[in-house]
Amino acid sequence: MLDSIFKNKRAGFSILEIVVVIVVVAFFAMLIIPGLISGPARARDATRKNDLRLIKSALENYYNEAGTYPANLSDLEKGASPQIKKISKDPKTGKDYVYVTTGNPPSTFMLKATLENKNDKDLKLKGSDPATGLYVVYSNN
Repeated sequence: MLDSIFKNKRAGFSILEIVVVIVVVAFFAMLIIPGLISGPARARDATRKNDLRLIKSALENYYNEAGTYPANLSDLEKGASPQIKKISKDPKTGKDYVYVTTGNPPSTFMLKATLENKNDKDLKLKGSDPATGLYVVYSNN
């Protein structure tokens, strides 16, 4: 008698159980996927900011030795005591960072890079522009 009852029942999941599982999986995917997608861009931004800090340090060392900033960044790699082995380039585009000096001889400088994450907290620094993602580093002078 029990055998006849169980033979008529289907094995498997109800539609309600399947829908609940799909909703739960979708919810967790909505939480995780944005972080995974923005991860590489944030890593490139961190690289850009670190590159500019290193270049700024090399420029300040150059200034302390020469009394002026170099006309271009490649001058940091030259001379009897180079300040840096190789000038870093943008990790995504491979282009040089923007370097601008003022004065004759150069007495101040500005380094620029464009960050991919427009919400980066460092875009609130002087001269930076959150709308375009332009990140600016100045000389200490």
